[in-house]
Amino acid sequence: MESHASPEVSRFIPAAMILALVGWAGLGYLFLFTLPTLGPRWLFFFLGVLALTGSFLPVVAFLNRRFPSTPPPTPVIILRQSLWIGIYGPTLAWLQIGRVLSPLLAFLLAVGFVLVEWLLRLREKSQWKP
Repeated sequence: MESHASPEVSRFIPAAMILALVGWAGLGYLFLFTLPTLGPRWLFFFLGVLALTGSFLPVVAFLNRRFPSTPPPTPVIILRQSLWIGIYGPTLAWLQIGRVLSPLLAFLLAVGFVLVEWLLRLREKSQWKP
């Protein structure tokens, strides 16, 4: 692997498959065999984060590979970026349970997540030495 390239997408496939399989299978079991009491509700949010993180991990890895940046993202950065997507979905579901979700709020929440990630990458860029 080159020193100035992001990791290959194939490195993330096993982790993505495990996360997605556990998340989606758990959500399927949760929907089919449980009642929406307090415990399963929190389990829904946890499994939702796992399912979305695992599903988007290869996509995020591919996008980081396709659009390189300086410094190149490490596997931890790629996992963090896919975790932002994984957190975004259950957060929208949680807001919808309380009937406070609106398109504007969903957009502002997405902008906030993108802004935090951009600031983290800006900090890493300022400390990077080739």
